[in-house]
Amino acid sequence: MSAPIRHERRVPGMSCQGCVATMRRAIQAQDAEAEVTGTPGEQRLEANTRLSGPELDQILNEAGYPPGQSTDDDAIGVAPEPEATPAPEPDDGEATIQRLSITGMTCAGCVKSVQQALERVPGVASAAVNLGNQTAQVRGSADQQALIDAVDAVGYGAEPILDLREAERARAERDAVEYRRRMRGSVLSLSLAVPLMVSMFVYHPQPLGAGRWAWLVVGLLTLAVMAGPGRHFFRNAWKNLRHHQANMDTLIAMGTGTAWLYSMAVLAFAEVLPEMARGLYFEASAMVIGLVLLGNALELKAKGRTSDALRRLLDLQSRTARVIRDGQELEVEVDSVREGDHLRVRPGERLPVDGEVTEGESHLDESMLTGEPHPMAKAAGDEVSAGTVNGQGGLVYRATRVGADTRLGRITEQVARAQASRPPIGRLADTISGIFVPAVMIIAVLTALIWFNVGAEPRVLHMLVTASTVLIIACPCALGLATPISTMVGVGKAAEHGVLVRSGEALQTASRLTTLVVDKTGTLTEGKPGVTEAEVLEGDEQTVLGLVAALERGSEHPLAAALLAHAEQQDAEPAEIRDFTSVTGGGVRANTTDGRTLLLGNARLLKEAGIDLTRGEARVESLEGQARTVVQLAIDGRLVALFGVSDPLRADAEAAVARLRDEGLTLVMLTGDNEHTARAIADAVGIDEVRAGLLPEDKHAEIERRQANGETVGMVGDGINDAPALARADVGFAIGQGTDVAIESAGITLMRDSLHGVADAIAISRATLANIKQNLVGAFGYNVLGIPLAAGALYPLTGSLLSPVIAGAAMSASSITVVGNASRLRGFRPDREDRASSPKEEPST
Repeated sequence: MSAPIRHERRVPGMSCQGCVATMRRAIQAQDAEAEVTGTPGEQRLEANTRLSGPELDQILNEAGYPPGQSTDDDAIGVAPEPEATPAPEPDDGEATIQRLSITGMTCAGCVKSVQQALERVPGVASAAVNLGNQTAQVRGSADQQALIDAVDAVGYGAEPILDLREAERARAERDAVEYRRRMRGSVLSLSLAVPLMVSMFVYHPQPLGAGRWAWLVVGLLTLAVMAGPGRHFFRNAWKNLRHHQANMDTLIAMGTGTAWLYSMAVLAFAEVLPEMARGLYFEASAMVIGLVLLGNALELKAKGRTSDALRRLLDLQSRTARVIRDGQELEVEVDSVREGDHLRVRPGERLPVDGEVTEGESHLDESMLTGEPHPMAKAAGDEVSAGTVNGQGGLVYRATRVGADTRLGRITEQVARAQASRPPIGRLADTISGIFVPAVMIIAVLTALIWFNVGAEPRVLHMLVTASTVLIIACPCALGLATPISTMVGVGKAAEHGVLVRSGEALQTASRLTTLVVDKTGTLTEGKPGVTEAEVLEGDEQTVLGLVAALERGSEHPLAAALLAHAEQQDAEPAEIRDFTSVTGGGVRANTTDGRTLLLGNARLLKEAGIDLTRGEARVESLEGQARTVVQLAIDGRLVALFGVSDPLRADAEAAVARLRDEGLTLVMLTGDNEHTARAIADAVGIDEVRAGLLPEDKHAEIERRQANGETVGMVGDGINDAPALARADVGFAIGQGTDVAIESAGITLMRDSLHGVADAIAISRATLANIKQNLVGAFGYNVLGIPLAAGALYPLTGSLLSPVIAGAAMSASSITVVGNASRLRGFRPDREDRASSPKEEPST
């Protein structure tokens, strides 16, 4: 089979990582081993594939992404793995993902209306509307203006979110204005309602004679409250009526409006009504509006704290940068920084963009990005990230990623999108909310009819009280907030601990994992192996090492890097080779210029080529017993050298594995390494189940087998060879320093190279799902209990009905309780006893 070829294409239609993922799937459908990465900001696609250039162009055309110019280079073996990008875009096969800021939503019914309106727009693949942060996330190819018009058509407002920081600032300003408006309206409403209620216990004039005029003044003042502080309830109810919709505002408007109209009718026709039917409920209308506004204000205040994590991420983004141009330092807007610019960072300053250090040494605080509490040493050649804080040293670095393409930008983007997503458990609330408000209106009508026909006297008065109370108490606010508020807090809490959750579905599934599959290299071990033993069985050592250097200089696999470094340390001169081929899961093969055949890799690769390994068996067995990975070199069918490579165990691996086992998980190691080395590592960290010598497709098949047996499987990996297994697992955990392909395939990304991140993710997931269930039980339970009480179920026992005023207070309290319960997650900390055990990273040398 031919060696992979590197193709580069400019793709004008590429706008996001979702586009890259679509093209990747199309290419890998023809070449499963193809490596595809893209830079949307530069509209550049790179593919290492065995497909020819014309074949690649045809695939891209058929996928809807016709390419522009190309610059193809011959492959030199396994292509270098792309740099890790910690925040993959969600992908459903559509070209774009658009986010809108929605105004006017107050309950689950509003969410349903907006979502249905968006889903009806041509080109929309899916839409998710979040009541918690008042946003909508739309996937598909629909025109943005068409989406905005669809939302406007059902009575709500929509604006595109183009800049997260600006959108969050605008939302915070709107919330502050709305909070003040609701508090002011609540004070005005209660200023009328409270004295009225107190006066009922002192003097309650009849609606006849002189008392009628006093009550008329009260009625007009109540009307002023309804038309002033409470006008948005009636305005929104009218808009919903025009669009054949119903929501919380509909219930409140009907309840308070009915009470006011009945009271005014009593004033007008008091003489012809029986005395028992002359009840007045002006104070109830004013009190309900005042209490609901107060509840809305407190709820708004509490909701504002649920997006603290996103705001902190946005605050990490610098507004200016100190750029060195033409020998001069200039302070410019961060948006003006371009790739390749050199920037200076002084002690204590925050880095504005991603880059590579060119001068100086320092320690950077990366805790907000990675959850790692210790400052990380940085020197020339090291990568640095936007948002991190420089320590005492001065640094000059070259910008490699700017704007939204920085690590911080992508993390922020992913957190925002994950917070806007909904876990599957939220579908229950969505289903109920779609029929909830109409059902409540029907229950209110039935309640009124029952009281009017068979209720106790005064029937009309009881009919009014029960119907109004049912409408007011059954507000679906709490139901609509139960899932999104907890999801927002949970995703934000995970981000604070260096865990990026891609979607609500991944968050929920992680909470019920039964089995966790881990790779060895880069997961349990440091992923920075070194050659510890080198034995040349035949020939000149320098010549052999020269061949090894030639074979491995085209690869960035950790083992290849270790062998190349060893050859360079021995001053070996790389030989000339041709016909290079990489064998996935095995090694490499090539020919020398004088026709000799070279094979470098594991025992399986050499055995499949018919090479006799007897002469090195004893030494190989000894090395593998010491947890060494053995790489062997054969020339013209004869074994000539073997190398023992050791990859140190992570300092926190054993503690992390113990913590995962304490969570009730079954841990399984799947690795392409040999049985002896794998078993030694597994024994050291406490993993019982090991399967070694596996190819990528074997890992995929093992996960499928376990899923077929009823296990819910998570997979932790960092390499391209892990991508199939990560995609197959119920939840994939990608090590943040791993490859772009691995991260694209995973549901959760770990910003730290530690299994503690997996344990943190699972702990936060379980806490979040428990919180959502508490909210749903509370919201459902409130309505299940509240509606019968409001309808008068206890009247035969108590002889009294629930007041609309109490109903209004209870309705507001239910929403505040849900938000308050979700806010408890903000104080949650995953249990990590050895949190401070990670060693500090030493400066590069």
